[in-house]
Amino acid sequence: MAIPSEPVDPGLSVIMGERRQLINLAYRMLGSLADAEDVVQETYARWYAMSRPEQDAIVSPGAWLTRVASRICLNVLSSARVRRETYVGEWVPEPLPEPTEWTSVDPADRVTLDESVNMAFLVVLESMTPAERVAFILHDVFRYAFAEVAEIVGRTPAACRQLASSARRRIRDAHTPAAPASRQARIVKDFKHALEAGDVTALIGLLDPGATVTSDGGGLVRAALHPVEGAERIVRSLLRLRDRFHGQTLLERTVNGQPGLVAQEDGVTMTVFAFEITDHRITHIWAVRNPDKLRPWGVDITQEGR
Repeated sequence: MAIPSEPVDPGLSVIMGERRQLINLAYRMLGSLADAEDVVQETYARWYAMSRPEQDAIVSPGAWLTRVASRICLNVLSSARVRRETYVGEWVPEPLPEPTEWTSVDPADRVTLDESVNMAFLVVLESMTPAERVAFILHDVFRYAFAEVAEIVGRTPAACRQLASSARRRIRDAHTPAAPASRQARIVKDFKHALEAGDVTALIGLLDPGATVTSDGGGLVRAALHPVEGAERIVRSLLRLRDRFHGQTLLERTVNGQPGLVAQEDGVTMTVFAFEITDHRITHIWAVRNPDKLRPWGVDITQEGR
């Protein structure tokens, strides 16, 4: 006798089909894939906590999920500001590899890489208030009307327009014209070769005189508590690290959609380097060693004390 199968929720595929969009939205708002995944999980938990008649009464489930996820992100951002103020060292957004290179991450959670996720852009977003960040991302990145943004943020459409405008000013003030992608790739390659060779002159020549390196560690992994500024100081610091981690291999990889480097030891990613390059010089390097932020890169947390 055939065993009857469980009834299939016809709306399940539609609801779960929104997951990729929600992950993309939440990552841009929070700068953390782990936090974005938590937000999406909570969003779906709220959906399934409703009765079936309540679900059926929602005209656009996708819009409902986006509103709920955005509101949760707003709350997370408010609490995250407190957490990050007490973070040991500098807090850097979570770096992302090319989608084809992700490990241990559900394919539905792979973020689409574009200009709104490059490291320099995410760092500027960190300087915004939670309301500015949510309003800007919803309107300028995801093209939501201000009336919809107002419903999510709990402000008037006019107030949300002002929030987005303030966010744009922050971005304009921090923006420097990026070098073409091919030039960025060449400069990162030259930087890699110069660092491997210990070529001080070449390294200084590739760095802007006022360049900055910001490091992010976590757990048992230590990083500089403050940014290192100035080309000569950066080179001295990098060469000390090279000597300390002589068993690591530098690989050219895409980081948040732009040319970057990955330091691996025995096939395990230990550090991810993201770059900001203006004209012919490197103006900023972000070095992420926090094991919690390297999960998509195949980090082995049992080696985090190295």
